[in-house]
Amino acid sequence: MNKTEKAEIIEQIKELVNKSSGLFLVDYRGVTVEDINKLRSSFRKEGVTYKVFKNTLFKKALDQIQGYEKFNEQLVGMIGVAFAGDNFVAPAKIIKKYFDDTQKLSFKGCYIESAYYGADQLNTIASMPTKEEIIAGIIGSVASPATGIVGAINAVIRDLVSVIDEVAKKKAA
Repeated sequence: MNKTEKAEIIEQIKELVNKSSGLFLVDYRGVTVEDINKLRSSFRKEGVTYKVFKNTLFKKALDQIQGYEKFNEQLVGMIGVAFAGDNFVAPAKIIKKYFDDTQKLSFKGCYIESAYYGADQLNTIASMPTKEEIIAGIIGSVASPATGIVGAINAVIRDLVSVIDEVAKKKAA
């Protein structure tokens, strides 16, 4: 690989990092090509880009961007990187599910926005609700009082109609 190709890869890494809401490092030692393809497919469905770069090139790109120093000591061995899109919880959920099923693809750490989370925090990140789940919860909370108000108004109208009906029956009798 010549200098120009290396520079292009470093620029590609920088672009991916800048567009991502989170970077997840995994050690993919022992994972078969077939499983990597399945993982890539799972990641793609959630808007996550999974790439494998040479550790030295990835480190150079991060050094140029700055703010990812905690990854330096982890860039050893067979490292893959999941670049999260809008849903920064998705990579954690996919990594955790795959690890629980196979005991491979070990999580090394991640940066979400500018905050670093270590390998021991995968379960916490994976258990967080997604953006869509949070929005659904908020909409449900907002809609709940409105549903109660509509029910109360309907009950009052129903009771009023019932009273008018009773008064009409008494006058007719």
